[in-house]
Amino acid sequence: MDRVIVYVDDAAYAQQVLAPLFARDTAVQTQWVLVACAPRMTHRISKWVSHSARENWRTKWADKLFAQILPALRTPESSVTTVVAKGPLLELTEQLQAGQPSCAQVVDARRPKSDTPEELNQTGRRWSSPRPGTLLGSLLTGFGALWVLALE
Repeated sequence: MDRVIVYVDDAAYAQQVLAPLFARDTAVQTQWVLVACAPRMTHRISKWVSHSARENWRTKWADKLFAQILPALRTPESSVTTVVAKGPLLELTEQLQAGQPSCAQVVDARRPKSDTPEELNQTGRRWSSPRPGTLLGSLLTGFGALWVLALE
């Protein structure tokens, strides 16, 4: 039996990433472990929302996510386990693989955090300023101020 651990945070993106795995041989029995990675909440939210309310929201969010992904996994040979991540993913992965005789395949199907090509320069680094044109504007303003001081 194959075992696949999948980390998801967006159903549409996860289905695109997992399409090749869904299309593989259906004669092989696969145990799917879907791990929902809820969006992070700031530490300041504790002023407004109790811990139990945050956990309830995380659970409802995960249920909606699983409801969108599970129809694609429904085959008679598959078994699906759903988990909501509540800590570091490395520790969760170790816990999920601890009781198994063989190592499971781990798939990260989470949507990447806005690393679009426009945000990267030729060296692969992010721009240090929010708008690339602000450097030129700053230089012109500085030279203008120096010119005014020189004329006085």
